[in-house]
Amino acid sequence: MTATYPHKKAKALKPSSRRPAKELCSECGLCDTYYIHYVKTACAFLNQQIAELEAQTHARSRNLDCPDEVYFGVNQTMMAARKTEPIPGAQWTGIVSTIAIEMLDQGLVEGVVCVQNTQEDRFQPMPIIARTREEILRARVNKPTLSPNLSVLEQVEQSGMKRLLVIGVGCQIQALRAVEKQLGLEKLYVLGTPCVDNVTRAGLQKFLETTSRSPETVVHYEFMQDFRVHFKHEDGSVETVPFFGLKTNQLKDVFAPSCMSCFDYVNSLADLVVGYMGAPFGWQWIVVRNQQGQEMLSLVQNQLETQPVRSKGDRHQAVQQSIPAYDKGVTLPMWAARLMGMAIERIGPKGLEYARFSIDSHFTRNYLYVKRHHPEKLASHVPEFAKRIVGQYRLPE
Repeated sequence: MTATYPHKKAKALKPSSRRPAKELCSECGLCDTYYIHYVKTACAFLNQQIAELEAQTHARSRNLDCPDEVYFGVNQTMMAARKTEPIPGAQWTGIVSTIAIEMLDQGLVEGVVCVQNTQEDRFQPMPIIARTREEILRARVNKPTLSPNLSVLEQVEQSGMKRLLVIGVGCQIQALRAVEKQLGLEKLYVLGTPCVDNVTRAGLQKFLETTSRSPETVVHYEFMQDFRVHFKHEDGSVETVPFFGLKTNQLKDVFAPSCMSCFDYVNSLADLVVGYMGAPFGWQWIVVRNQQGQEMLSLVQNQLETQPVRSKGDRHQAVQQSIPAYDKGVTLPMWAARLMGMAIERIGPKGLEYARFSIDSHFTRNYLYVKRHHPEKLASHVPEFAKRIVGQYRLPE
């Protein structure tokens, strides 16, 4: 049971007001509520405290002598899974939506914090507290933009809800865990997704226009295990663009500074994490972090086909080569990018090794970003596990 304590209701800042994290603000939504009173300790970019919050949430922090926990955080089990009967229109097979629906239908929670989109724009996030399966289904498909999920926390308190499921990404969940005891809940469940490289809505438009053949018809996209970006279009067609053909020189500045400073790719503080990066192509990667996460997964276990996670290949050379390439904004001609992508797909890292490749690539990039743009924060902001990961590589100045 989540303990409850009275809190002081500070006046909420208006969305246009300056945020305490300044340019590093991830727009998680906390500062749009009276919980801004806690922002100096709760914000992931003002007070990095993953180890402490892991201990609070999972009864222990990650074991830094265990290689898998260094990368993937506290966990009881990992697996690859997909629904035997996929949800139509889901980005993958609909595991996240199905868990949320089951929790609501079975009365484990009274509401689900999730993200729909506005009527005007399929990529403009609109956080809601879903109370029906229809509202949950309208939230399916990722919105790859900064989203103020926690802006609905005041509504949770005002509604009198006592049992809640929150679906979110790492920066949102770190802030949520930091104020969890102030929410007056009897039970809080957290279903997380891995997250990296979000953008503002304007940044997303630049990415689509720079990368896709038809940006106006893109329904969703994802950076996939075959080293290609997969764009799903309105007509059902799938467009693929190799990572190495992205116009890095034009896109280096499109990602949010908060994402360039983040070291919680795997959503360390969720009870259960559902993503894709540690699974074979077409499957989802599931990480159960604690008993509450196992309870959530058990609700849908009979609807899933599962297999053990596997690991193949060696990421180190590919990561080392990617560091200066990204740093210098190198972009290959498309024919060369396709050939390289095909070669790496055949012989490159797969399964958990692909996940480590992705983590290494982003952590080395983000470490350099913090070192160059916020050197005063480097020692305190970069978690010990991230320092160990980055320490495997040679970094430019």
